[in-house]
Amino acid sequence: MRSSWKSILLWLFVINLGIACGAGLYEARVVIPQWAEIPPQSWPNTGLMFWVYVTTIPLTVLTVANLIAAWMDSSPRRSWWLSAAGVILLERVATFAYFIPTMVGLTSAELPDATVKAALAQWLFFNHGRHVLSLTGWLLALKALSLPSEQVQTAQRS
Repeated sequence: MRSSWKSILLWLFVINLGIACGAGLYEARVVIPQWAEIPPQSWPNTGLMFWVYVTTIPLTVLTVANLIAAWMDSSPRRSWWLSAAGVILLERVATFAYFIPTMVGLTSAELPDATVKAALAQWLFFNHGRHVLSLTGWLLALKALSLPSEQVQTAQRS
């Protein structure tokens, strides 16, 4: 029972990352390219409509919780789990430092079309790196999930 809360956190982390990866790729390939021809003030606020409920709050909290749980873990999955949480922490920092402020700035200011298009193109370019981080973190977390937990190790020793 001692490590079951850790397994639950890891499962939630993996599920949330899977949703975030899929939704992020969909948004980048389908949604955002449609915005290039319309003014930023008419872009749907996907941050408040979707992302705040999937990543902004839940993934950030799960990342911190998983860093703590992985640090406390002593099973074979520890290094994979710490790596996954560390990569996603980097992704979260980039999101809060660049991606969110840039999108808020684009939608809340009256900027010339050329400036908007250039900023959106740069945002999309950097977003590829964020997708790589998300996918890497998800795969590392899946690997951690596939390895035995402390609970399994304890049962095998008995």
